[in-house]
Parts: sequence; C-alpha cells; structure tokens
Amino acid sequence: MKGFFQKIFNWERWSYDVIYLPIDIFWLWYAIRARHFWYFTPVNPTLIFAGFEGGSKKEMYDQLPKWSYPVTLSINPANDFDSVISALQEAGLNYPVVVKPDSGMAGVLFRIIKNKEELKLYHSVVGEIYVLQKCVDSGLEYSVFHIRYPGETKGIITGLIVKDYLHVIGDGSKTLSALVAEHRVASYKAKGLQKKHAASWNRIISSGEKYLLNAAGNHNTGAKFVNLNHEIDQQLCDVFDRISNEAGQFYFGRYDLKCTSLEDLKNGKNIDILEFNGAGAAITHVFDRNMSYGSAMKEIVRHWRHLYRIGKINHKNGVPYWSFWKGYRFMQKAKKNFKRMSAIDKTIP
Repeated sequence: MKGFFQKIFNWERWSYDVIYLPIDIFWLWYAIRARHFWYFTPVNPTLIFAGFEGGSKKEMYDQLPKWSYPVTLSINPANDFDSVISALQEAGLNYPVVVKPDSGMAGVLFRIIKNKEELKLYHSVVGEIYVLQKCVDSGLEYSVFHIRYPGETKGIITGLIVKDYLHVIGDGSKTLSALVAEHRVASYKAKGLQKKHAASWNRIISSGEKYLLNAAGNHNTGAKFVNLNHEIDQQLCDVFDRISNEAGQFYFGRYDLKCTSLEDLKNGKNIDILEFNGAGAAITHVFDRNMSYGSAMKEIVRHWRHLYRIGKINHKNGVPYWSFWKGYRFMQKAKKNFKRMSAIDKTIP
C-alpha cells in the first residue's frame, strides 16, 4: 500500500500515456493546424519519421560529425560470429563494449559486454541489426536538448541534465537484496535486478561502496535526472550549434553524451555523443524530481510548439508530411518490434 501511494504522488513514475493525457489536446490542436496528424514528420528531414520512434541509430551516427561520437560498428546478427570478432579487432575495440539494438529505445537490450561469451549470446538472441560501440567509462552522462530553426545557424538549448545511474550505497551490514528493497526506485525493479545481479544478490555491500544496478541512463531503468538548466549559457549553445550545423538537418532533439566535466562540455572538449533522439525525444529535464507536474506539462507543450513551427517551415521548403496511414503502419511496426525486444530483454542477464 505504501508503494502504491508513493507511485501516485511521484508523477514521474507514471506511465507516459497517463503523464501526457491532460495535454494530448494540444498535440491534436497542432495536428489540426498543420492539417496532418503526423505534423512533426518534416522536422528532421534526414531521419526516418523525424526520429520520433523506431528510427535507426546507424542513420543517426552516419550524420553526426565523426569527431563527436565513440568508435561505433553496425552488426548484422545474420553474419557469422567470427566476422563480428574480426570487425571488433579491426576497429581496435577491447572489452568491455556497449551493445544496443539499431532501433532500440528506453534502454531495452542495452548491455555492457565484458567478454566474448557474453557478446556471442547477445549476437544470437538480439534478432536485428545492432550497434557495437566503444564503452566510454569516464566522465558523466549529460542530456542536452537543442532546437534550431531551418535557415538559421544559431539555435537554443532548452534543457540540460546530468544523469545519476540507478545504484545503492552499501552500509557494511546489509546485503544487496536488502538495499534494493529499501531503495525508492530500485525496489520496484527487484525481480529484474535479482536476475541481473544474481552473483552478488546476497553479498553484503561494503560501507560507502557505490554499487551500480543499471548503467543505462534512461528513465525507465531508474536513472535519476538532475536539472542543470541554470548552467545553460551562450558558450554551451555555441558547442551544440556547431554539432547541429555539421550534422546538417538536425533541427529538434536531444543529445545524450558522455563528457569529463561540465566545464569541458561548455568548451566542446572530451565529448562522446551516445545518441541523438529526434522528434520523439523525451524532454528529460522535466523529470527532475523537484519539478511539479503542472510545470512539466507546460514545458512539454512549449516543445511541441517548436515541433509544429519547424515542421511548417520545412514543409514550405518542400519536405512532405507523412500520410496518416503511412505513419500508423510505421508506429505499429515499431511497437511490435519494441514488444519483441522487451521480451528478449527479460531472458538475458
């Protein structure tokens, strides 16, 4: 019962369908004004479905400046596993490496692979093209929401957060299972975490030890988002204006990246972009646990207004809107694939 009321009063833990329900009318309003249900589809013209959902990570990496992201390979699971090892070696990659489905989202089937055996298992079950990437284990993970209008070289940053991955702190007397049971967020994920951390589940965690439960910086994996919007300045904007302009036609979306410090980020140094999420990118700074639900909804609607305006401009410049049925079929296919991946995700450590 206590857990039920905690979930009720902590809106950031509600399902996305419930969170967005009161403001869906604004989404419909912009669709009516655009005279197209998928009014966002012209926003990022070089990303399928504008990067709203079900897009390709390879498509995104191919457009980012080469200097801005870690060594990344695209792997087809139909290929012989020996060819994967050869590709890994030729790229100069060593374990651990990161793997994630090419069309993945929400941290599903994201794994940090520590050895050949784990990679072979992943290769055999993932069932679609996947990304194999250098594991960037230094620095912090940030998200930067950047918006730029077509025809302009200067944009704005509307959101900046740093991510605190799901973890517990040992006290020298409690087992990992006990610490998880007491944790505000981890307790709701105990079943999956027990499978993932079976070898350490009954181990007493040393006093002061930070035990990482999930290295994926996603909301649904339990990562905590800390709003740093007060740190947004022109220096930071200049960095992402440069990246956005080099990418070409990335007008609206969120960069998830690793960087050694906020100072380095503002100076454009030691940046490793992990992903660019387009029109469907969650406005992550609203999920700071100190933001009220009402303020969060206003902020989301503000971003939808940008979506509408950019889409309208690009459409006037010749970028077509998707038809309702084309978008509907694409969404259904993406949802079906996400369901498939979610089922697989539960079967491997």
